[in-house]
Amino acid sequence: TPKRYKAVNVPKGFVTDLTSAPRAFWSLVPRTGVYLHAAIVHDFLYWEQAISREDADEIFNFAMTDLKVGDMIRSTIYSAVKLAGGASWNANNQAKLEGEKRVLKDFPDDPMTTWTDWKKVSSRFA
Repeated sequence: TPKRYKAVNVPKGFVTDLTSAPRAFWSLVPRTGVYLHAAIVHDFLYWEQAISREDADEIFNFAMTDLKVGDMIRSTIYSAVKLAGGASWNANNQAKLEGEKRVLKDFPDDPMTTWTDWKKVSSRFA
């Protein structure tokens, strides 16, 4: 019997890097494919860390299935996340310990504003 999970509500303004595939794989796994919403949920789960990394990865897989991502692409992405996601999980944990926030209440007017520059002003976060 599969685990039952609670609904995941990603707050408006959550900062995501979309699909985190290495550039070399963008032709196979573009950053904004049909799996994009699943990737945003996964990024949020990796940031919040209110559930285990394994559960976050499983929810990602379920979400891609619900979005009808093809089996080959879905299994490739899921396998990559299971194999290499630990670095992102750990980096997020460290960033949170250092006080980083990832939910914006204010948005840049200049589309060229970098995340590095934007996050220097804490009043921009919810």
